[in-house]
Amino acid sequence: MSNVRSLLPPNATALERALEQVQARATTQAVPLRELWNPNTCPAHLLPWLAWTLSLDSWQPYWPEAVKRERIRMAVEIQRRKGTAKSVRDVVRSFGSSLAIREWWQTEPKGEPHTFALTLTLGAGVPNTVEYQQDVITEIERTKPVRSHFTLTIGLAASGGMGLGGAARAVTYRRIQCEAT
Repeated sequence: MSNVRSLLPPNATALERALEQVQARATTQAVPLRELWNPNTCPAHLLPWLAWTLSLDSWQPYWPEAVKRERIRMAVEIQRRKGTAKSVRDVVRSFGSSLAIREWWQTEPKGEPHTFALTLTLGAGVPNTVEYQQDVITEIERTKPVRSHFTLTIGLAASGGMGLGGAARAVTYRRIQCEAT
C-alpha cells in the first residue's frame, strides 16, 4: 500500500484498489511536455507525431531530419497565411530551398491574370531526387492561392572549392669550363 489515502469507498473491490495504486504511480512520472512540443528538442522518432498534431499536410520518412524539424517549426505560420505569396515562400524555405516569384503583373508585357512564375533553387543540404522535388511542388500547390496557376523552373545550387598548391626548391647551377692542354 502507498502512503496516499484512498479516495475509494470502503466497499471497493481488490481490482479497483489495484487500479488506484497503478494510477498513483503513473501520475508521479514526469513527462517532459515542453521538450516534446519543441521541434528543436523533440526526439527524432516522435517528430511524425508532432507534425500530425500541427496538421502538416504531408510527411515523408526519407526527408532529412533538419527538413523535418524546419517543416514543423514553420507549420503554424504557413497554415496561418495559406493562400499568399509569403506562405509559398515559407513552404519552400522549410524544405531548405530558395525561391524567386514573379507574378503576372510584374512581367513585361503583363502576363495572364492570376498566374505566376517560380524559380526554385534546391539547396546543397537537401536531396536532389524526383520524389523530393515532387514533394516541394505538391506543397506549393497546397499553399498557393487556389485561383492561381504557375510555371516552375528548377535549379540546383552547388558550391565547390578549388585548391591550388605549389612547391619550390632552391637550386644553384654553376657552369664549369675546362680546357684541355
